[in-house]
Order: sequence, then structure tokens, then C-alpha cells
Amino acid sequence: MSYDVRSYRSSSQGGDLSSFQVAIKETDLLVRVDKQSFQDSLIKKVEDTAWQHRRELEKFISENPEFAQSLTPYLVAPGAPRTALLMSQAANQAGVGPMAAVAGVFAELIGKELLQYTQEAVVENGGDIFLKVSKTRKVSIFCGNDSPFTGRLALEIKPKDTPLGVCTSSGIIGPSYSMGRADAVVAISASAPLADATATALANMVKEKSDVDEAVQRAREISGIKGVLVVKDDRLGAWGKIKIVSP
Repeated sequence: MSYDVRSYRSSSQGGDLSSFQVAIKETDLLVRVDKQSFQDSLIKKVEDTAWQHRRELEKFISENPEFAQSLTPYLVAPGAPRTALLMSQAANQAGVGPMAAVAGVFAELIGKELLQYTQEAVVENGGDIFLKVSKTRKVSIFCGNDSPFTGRLALEIKPKDTPLGVCTSSGIIGPSYSMGRADAVVAISASAPLADATATALANMVKEKSDVDEAVQRAREISGIKGVLVVKDDRLGAWGKIKIVSP
């Protein structure tokens, strides 16, 4: 499987929704909205929103390079752009550097912008998802080609539980930096940036399958996390308000 072309997206669900992709530098978005609301102007809206937030964040990082380099919590001043503030807040809660929340913050900000124009919105940014749905949906979990769990796990998401962030981190899949070797760590929160940062923090902990229980316990200590799923080799741990189903 080639992660770079995001071929895992071909197996994702939502055939009753209209889909489009927007890629701006490292921000690679798969967007789904309800078909009756879809129009070409939404694509332009997503592009404009992504560019706006990227420019603000890039300018902030150029003036504060340690923000992007830190692997530990980093405080920002109140005048920082919204992206940096949200990333810093989420990362501080999870105990990691602010860039651990960058994909989640873009998914959430763009998803919330879309909700002005559509009843249903799913924004996936490299395995980090913001979703607001009007019917029960499934989010499939990819754990790597060699995992016995790949193709067998999904999370059921009910409309009443959304808007929601469902974010995944891995030590073996994808380009993102991880200190661990987890096959997949999925965190769920009303805040996609917090889910993203938490998934990274927990994935950093998992180097062997014996680390799964400790990572699950750590998730219980992070305020705002609703549930977590941790996979390493043939070991799976889960906690919280999640429902594991077949894809």
C-alpha cells in the first residue's frame, strides 16, 4: 500500500455523500458533504479557508520557529492566530508539542466552515477526521497491511454524538513523526485538535504490545477524550464511549 497517494481512502464509506479532494502543500483533504448541498462553490470555499489558515500559521511559525520544533507543550500569546491557539491548547492537554494537533485543527476549522452550507460534513486530513453527520456512519480503522485487525475494525458514529473528532496516529504508517511503534491509535473527542494530539501522545508510548494497557490508562486521564482504541501487533485495547463494529 502506498500511503503517499492515500489509497486507503478508496475503502472509506459515504457513497450517499458528494466527495471532493483539496490538496494545498501538506494539507490533503478528502471532503464529503450531503449531495443536496453540494455545489462547486464549496470546493472554492474549502480552498480559500485552507489557504487563509495556512498563511496565518506559516507566518506565525516564521516568527516563532520553536512552535513547530517543540515536542513538548508550548504556550502561545493571546494574539496568536486561531490555528496556533487551538493547537497549543490541545497539545498542552495531551502533553505533546503543538504540531501534533495540526491535521486535526485544519480538519475541524474547515469542517465547521462547511456546516454553514451543508447539513452533513466529513473532513479527513491524513487519518484525522472531523465529522457532523445526520445518520449513523462507520469510520474504518487501518492498522497497516500486516495487522490482523486491518479490514476488521470500524467505529460506529451516531449523529447525536457529532460534531466529533476521530483521529488516528501510527508509528508504522504515514509520514508523521512518532516516537512509538503502534499500528494504530484512535482517539475520539468533541475537539478534533485534542483527538489528534492525544492520538499522537498515546502512539508515542506504544513500542511493544505490552504498552497497550498503559496507553489506554493514560487516555482516561486526559480531560475531553471520550474514547480510545490502541492496536499493536495482535493486541487491542479500548476504553470509553466507543462502539467497535465490522466495517
